[in-house]
Amino acid sequence: MLVCDICGQVLPSEEAVWRHRRRTHLERLPHCPLCGAAAPGYDELHRHIEAAHPEPEPPGARCAEPDPGPPECPFCGEAAAAGRELEAHVMARHGHLLVPPGTGNSEQLYECPMCSLTCANVQILQEHVDLHLEEHSFSEGGNLRDLELAQRLQTEEDKQQRSEEERQEREEFKKLQRQYGLDNSGGYKQQLLKNMEREVDRGRMQPFEYHKRKVDMMESLAFGIDDGKTKTSGAIEALCKYYQNENKDVRRVWLSTSVDHFHSSLGDKGWGCGYRNFQMLLSSLLQNSSYDDCLRGIVLTPSIPKIQSMIEDAWKEGFDPHGASHFNNRLQGTKAWIGACEIYSLLTSLRIKCQIIDFHKPTGPMGTHPRLFEWILRYYSTDNEGSAKVVCTSRPPIYLQHQGHSRTVVGIEERKNRTLCLLLFDPGCPSQEMQKLLKQSSDGTSLKLLRKLVGSLKEKQYQIVAVDGVLTLEEKAARCRASQVFTSEKIP
Repeated sequence: MLVCDICGQVLPSEEAVWRHRRRTHLERLPHCPLCGAAAPGYDELHRHIEAAHPEPEPPGARCAEPDPGPPECPFCGEAAAAGRELEAHVMARHGHLLVPPGTGNSEQLYECPMCSLTCANVQILQEHVDLHLEEHSFSEGGNLRDLELAQRLQTEEDKQQRSEEERQEREEFKKLQRQYGLDNSGGYKQQLLKNMEREVDRGRMQPFEYHKRKVDMMESLAFGIDDGKTKTSGAIEALCKYYQNENKDVRRVWLSTSVDHFHSSLGDKGWGCGYRNFQMLLSSLLQNSSYDDCLRGIVLTPSIPKIQSMIEDAWKEGFDPHGASHFNNRLQGTKAWIGACEIYSLLTSLRIKCQIIDFHKPTGPMGTHPRLFEWILRYYSTDNEGSAKVVCTSRPPIYLQHQGHSRTVVGIEERKNRTLCLLLFDPGCPSQEMQKLLKQSSDGTSLKLLRKLVGSLKEKQYQIVAVDGVLTLEEKAARCRASQVFTSEKIP
């Protein structure tokens, strides 16, 4: 058992004595009457006075040294009004006695290994070091919590970013679906009815005309036959007559067999160019007796929904399964765009011999495709050599595809300067403009809609589908198998 050396109270341990003194006798510690510094005992106070104030001073005098200002806590820098308040602050806030430097204390002092502060005994040093450790542990815990918070914020940010990217991907996919008619928004029939209703609302169509056209549409769809309202016939014959009389710039011209022009209607505007070009190609084949056996079940030009059904039948036979999967094996009731592969599959299923030629990169300056023009010239001129200026060949027209649009090649000019010029039927050209070709005009202004020089075709890639005869059943079956791993022929 230990006894407090100030009040004589019996305490169980040195630590209890120290805590008792700090709690009970802090204010009773002796202080220097000259500078106010506290001392652990009167002997220490006497030694302090002798060391710090060797000159005897009259009673009540202060040290002659300049006033250093209010003392500050060596731990936190907080100022105190007097030494006694500083001692109280250090004991209460930082948990140990303050031993002023130069007190001359003969007892062993203990220096903190972390901040070099001098402590009076081991217990005080231990308490002081524990405070350091607690502060360090708290700091590390704070850093850990900050790290966890940063990681959580980063995770949430990454999650939001992925969510935004997925949303944008869904939006882009929906745009592509709308662009290519795969958004389940209806097909030819729904679009035609909707657009006719809009025409009535705008006063461009009378109600009686709306009902009449609706009846015509339903009849056309029931029989699978195009209503012919967008068809222009006789354009090839008119071109033949024009070129026979024109002798300014054209050296020679080759024309395909007779072709009817079809342009887009209210039912397929914006997506029907592939179907309209197939109608043009088919109109030529229907007038060529060489293909009568292949087209025995087709008498009149089919409607767009009927063509969609015919392509689906070709898929069911096994043609182009990869392309079919792109459309989910369904075209009817959609506004899906079709291209060269669908035209090839449909023609081959009808036993019509054709090929796809892929001009996959420009072959001339400024992104032009002179090899495309040369290939088409050979297509029309082979077996049609002669001295005639105008050559009306037995060749069907050519389906021409590029990104976003397709047209039909119906002939090619060779100019006197040896340049080539294609003659194209465009589904986007309305019947009113095509009718101008039927009128005899010596200046040829109406041909501007058809003529395309090498510098006019500058898309990155072009594909053509060219017809060249009839297939046997065995050849058709072989091509069906080949289409399952089909790649088009590429012009190097």
